[in-house]
Amino acid sequence: QVQLVESGGGLVQAGGSLRVSCVASGRSIFTFDVMGWYRQAPGNQRELVATITRDGRTNYPDSLKGRFTISKDLVKNTVSLQMNSLKPDDTAVYYCNAKQWSNNYWGQGTQVTVSS
Repeated sequence: QVQLVESGGGLVQAGGSLRVSCVASGRSIFTFDVMGWYRQAPGNQRELVATITRDGRTNYPDSLKGRFTISKDLVKNTVSLQMNSLKPDDTAVYYCNAKQWSNNYWGQGTQVTVSS
């Protein structure tokens, strides 16, 4: 059974940096077609933050390009998100996601709070 567990969230001041990670169990992350990070702020829909494909291609919404970087470590079976120049608007619960064919897996989320 696949499990995704996020860690690394917390409270940071505006302009600061934070790195969140997602460790997968039950399967090598190499078997997933795409892995990614999404976020959801109170009252908002869940939105895409970043994705990375099996062959390492990354994708970001234009609004986050240059500040956020997604990466993966096959040895640690982990996908990470480095977030720089954080803004209060980045405050949200950040969720790890993995997709393989029609299977879609989610972690439980980790809270990121950016104070002004």
